[in-house]
Amino acid sequence: AKTSYLELLHKFWGNHTTTTPNRQGADVGTQYRSVAYFFNEEQEKVLLATRSQYQKQLSEQNLGDISTEIRPAPAFYFAEDYHQQYLEKNPWATCNPVGPGVYQPMENYL
Repeated sequence: AKTSYLELLHKFWGNHTTTTPNRQGADVGTQYRSVAYFFNEEQEKVLLATRSQYQKQLSEQNLGDISTEIRPAPAFYFAEDYHQQYLEKNPWATCNPVGPGVYQPMENYL
């Protein structure tokens, strides 16, 4: 099954902290910054529109402003093998999505 860019953005905005620059939970540093990438003009439009919708939800609940960077997609490099399928290889590890508690129904995007 394929996941659309819109579906991906729906999960992206709702499942991590977008309002704290360079931080995800207790992890701090530039490697933890929130960045969303696009590959073409259509994706950029969708990305900006969904950010606007999500910011509206955050603002209505006084949860801050989005600090997520929006950039054209750079060249992609596969991570080292020990990073591939990390949670499968490390069942004791955790990777729980942590969002700010704003639920945005998919049909409200765009």
